[in-house]
Amino acid sequence: MNTIENIASFYNIYYTQHQDFHCLTYSSEYLAMYPVKKIVILTSGGDAPGMNAAIRAAVRTAINNGIEVFGSLSGYQGLVNEELISLKTESVANIIQLGGTILKTARCVEFYEKETRIKCCQFLKKKEIDGLIVIGGDGSFRGATLLHEEGGPHVIGVPATIDNDIVGTEYTLGFDTARNTALGAIDKIRDTASSHHRDFMVEVMGRHAGFLAVDVGLAGGAEFILTPEFPMTLEQLAYSVSHPKRKKQSSIIVVAEGDSPGHTLDLAKKINQLTNKEYKVCILGHTQRGGSPTALDREMASRMGAKAVGYLLAGKNNQMVARVADNIVSVNFPDPKQASRQFNDQELIDLNDAICQ
Repeated sequence: MNTIENIASFYNIYYTQHQDFHCLTYSSEYLAMYPVKKIVILTSGGDAPGMNAAIRAAVRTAINNGIEVFGSLSGYQGLVNEELISLKTESVANIIQLGGTILKTARCVEFYEKETRIKCCQFLKKKEIDGLIVIGGDGSFRGATLLHEEGGPHVIGVPATIDNDIVGTEYTLGFDTARNTALGAIDKIRDTASSHHRDFMVEVMGRHAGFLAVDVGLAGGAEFILTPEFPMTLEQLAYSVSHPKRKKQSSIIVVAEGDSPGHTLDLAKKINQLTNKEYKVCILGHTQRGGSPTALDREMASRMGAKAVGYLLAGKNNQMVARVADNIVSVNFPDPKQASRQFNDQELIDLNDAICQ
């Protein structure tokens, strides 16, 4: 056995004994058990900081194990258009610090049609693709499941959305960067609010879940946090801002966008009518999705990207990489009929009420 095979054998033994060790190279005997020769990586849905770091880790882990790697441009649209690009080690050099995704992303309407997906399966078979790694959210995973069920290759998902709302995992790529971006904006807004004795409403992303709003609101010292899971009626909010527990010369309310992005403008007008208090509105919008990923997102993306390749090599299918109890594991894709993961930590809401008003 040559030196390389000795190293590969060592790593495989270590991996077997220590499941949390993220080895990059498997033994030749192990690879023979689950032959994977060609894989495709795609990013789909909304972009999230850390996607590039996950691509980088997956590409290099695959190449280290003798796997040929391709990228699908613009998510599933690349499969529809039969646009695959070869990804080499040098293809992913100097991208770990970049936001967005070098593979681009799009919501492909055509992919909703079964006939289109079958054509994609035929294309992947023609290219002799053994595995597919999908980096995205719930919708992206639903597409991956359908593709496999209709004749496509094995699929592994890597959860990436700044909303952190995917069932089955405690963390999704991009969340930490987004909350730090939003927190930085709130810190700046507070400077202005304090200087002018003004009140502000800051709208953050979070269509179905309040994870981002709660973390940002608590860390930013917001007087009130409004989320889909813990709503306040207009009358309750009006009463609360009119009768604060202590006199304040300025205040900030953090509002999750919910299913109506921009609704905070209307909310501020109604509160003004009921209380005669004027709230300036700042909608952070897509600024939260961009920017260089934080250290946490780079680390998590690297671990998850490498694990995705490992799970394909282990013969796993229709599963996603997940963080559960601070461990990186594989779990089944979320049930497409199940609602998104929601924030349910009443204790944090109570904590904010106790220390910020």
